[in-house]
Amino acid sequence: MRQEANRKQAGSCFILLGLLAWLPGALAQDLVVNAEVPVAALSRNEARLYLTMRLRNWPDGSAVQVFVLPDDHPVHERIANQVLGLYPYQLRRVWDRLVFSGTGQAPVTVQTPRELLERVASTPGALGYAETATLPGDVRPIEVR
Repeated sequence: MRQEANRKQAGSCFILLGLLAWLPGALAQDLVVNAEVPVAALSRNEARLYLTMRLRNWPDGSAVQVFVLPDDHPVHERIANQVLGLYPYQLRRVWDRLVFSGTGQAPVTVQTPRELLERVASTPGALGYAETATLPGDVRPIEVR
């Protein structure tokens, strides 16, 4: 009787672990680009350079337009931490330095993840991020290695 209860408990643990392993895939946290962007993957360093506005053109010479969520948005915090290895305040400092020194501009801040995806879809050369399993047809994920 006791062995059967232990087996059921172990089975429940495996199911829970399987669900936890599946969850990140269901709500992927990815950088996304307009479908016309000619890049399939970026290194972590390249992703940082694009999102900190230090690289302003794609390899083919087309302009990069970056869209982000507000600094305190949970998706923005997770992307900054997990994909870029930075804190949101570090990104903000870089952007503020560019703006106040007159050497660059900050990315466009949108209010909702849906608006971010719409803007990436409608802007050539756009880069942003998403936390969703489904993307509009004009937006595709870009791998960060």
